[in-house]
Amino acid sequence: MINVFRTISVLEGLSYLVILSVTLGIISREWVFPLGMTHGVLFFLYFIASLVLSGKKGWPVWGWLILLMASVIPFAFVFVELYFRKTEQVTSNSSM
Repeated sequence: MINVFRTISVLEGLSYLVILSVTLGIISREWVFPLGMTHGVLFFLYFIASLVLSGKKGWPVWGWLILLMASVIPFAFVFVELYFRKTEQVTSNSSM
């Protein structure tokens, strides 16, 4: 489940950055609808996956809220990914 969440997190974060590039004028405004729909679906999947993951891991509500806040802060998905990589390394090293 954690790998699915990580994939959704990166895709959602990248789609958010693409939406921001439309706002900055880097991408044409004619792409607003398809990019917005894609980002909306990815955000919904992120929301559901974060709820499921936090429930399975037994995280407190504030842990889930931090994940949710990371979905609305540009580039925060990078820190979420780094955190999960770090915990994955710690877990794999402690099981050896």
